[in-house]
Amino acid sequence: MRRWLAALALAGVTVLLLTGCVRPGGTDGDLTNDWPALGTPAMFVPATDACLPRVTPVVQASTYEVVDCARNHLAETVHVGIFTGAAAEGSRPTPGSTALRTARAECDQRTRLVLGGDWHTARLTLSIALPSVAAWNGGARWFRCDLSETDSIDNTRPINRTGSLRGALIGDSPLVHRCFDPKLIGNSLNYMAPVLCTEPHGAEFVGVYIEEDMSWEQFSNSSGRAHERCMELIAAFADVPNNGDLPYRAGSIFYPPSQREWDEGDRGVRCILWTDDRKITGSMRGVGPQGLPVT
Repeated sequence: MRRWLAALALAGVTVLLLTGCVRPGGTDGDLTNDWPALGTPAMFVPATDACLPRVTPVVQASTYEVVDCARNHLAETVHVGIFTGAAAEGSRPTPGSTALRTARAECDQRTRLVLGGDWHTARLTLSIALPSVAAWNGGARWFRCDLSETDSIDNTRPINRTGSLRGALIGDSPLVHRCFDPKLIGNSLNYMAPVLCTEPHGAEFVGVYIEEDMSWEQFSNSSGRAHERCMELIAAFADVPNNGDLPYRAGSIFYPPSQREWDEGDRGVRCILWTDDRKITGSMRGVGPQGLPVT
């Protein structure tokens, strides 16, 4: 009797199991054929023409943030490019690599178009941001070009600003380097205080020259070369002969890129006309030998 009860109970379980497999009416029994296919995950790429609350050399999708350009921000992304060909192969580009120099050249060109002029001539700095190593290994191949306003020609750290920099160098821009009153400690230049060119001053920005492709060490050991190149710009700016009398008319102060910028491929050297023995009132642009006499 006990055996029969056990068999009956087992038969009941079997019935329940079989009942659970019966198809409801109106179904075909395929649980997946009507579901939409999952899309391919999209690779994160930062936005262009976007303003940023912070400047970072590495961009993480998880912490990426943009703000309205009318609000305070530290940088503006003016271009997002893509590494291609050999530059897209292997590990993420590092300073000194051909890939990063090519990327900075593209950033430089696009930035000039956005601004309407050469960013080296103004209180601006250009930086490049890359994907993280993990994102690069996952297939990310973009680079971001970030433009920032700076405090002065001496302090090139980004500062907060409001408004887009698009077209900022068109016309009479307050960002452009003009005249300075050099501040010295002994015989050493401490900093360049910006002043109106109508005020007495001892220095004036004259332009930028592009140095040859050499190492940072080579450039650092050839300061005389930078002085000569700047003196050429000074002579052309003031419209005076570039001859033996030029050093008795003016001297030069020059600002090269930082070593990091140099290693990334920036070769723009800023040149400044300097008169250490007298103050000038007014711009020296095109003044000729009488306006910048031999002293």
